[in-house]
Amino acid sequence: MRLMMQFSACFALGLVVAGLLLIGLMFVGQFSLIDGLILTGKPLASVGLLLPEAFWNGLTGVPDAAANSHVQSFLQLCVALAQVALLLALGFFRLWYVR
Repeated sequence: MRLMMQFSACFALGLVVAGLLLIGLMFVGQFSLIDGLILTGKPLASVGLLLPEAFWNGLTGVPDAAANSHVQSFLQLCVALAQVALLLALGFFRLWYVR
């Protein structure tokens, strides 16, 4: 349980750093890097969109949400940020807790 709490704290810090990284990239105008980041989230987001349509309609309130391009791009961005946060969390965890 302690290990899970430690990793959750590292993941939360990774999410904060990933969000700040995204804001920093937007601030300096590196939208090509953001597009590349979104591209890394595309495969896992497409798997997530295979969930039943009733789930996506209930979650978003958008009819035919799985086929909506705005829902797809937002999910891709969220997955990409989660991937970056996970990599950062692994690094933080190794740095602080693994001896």
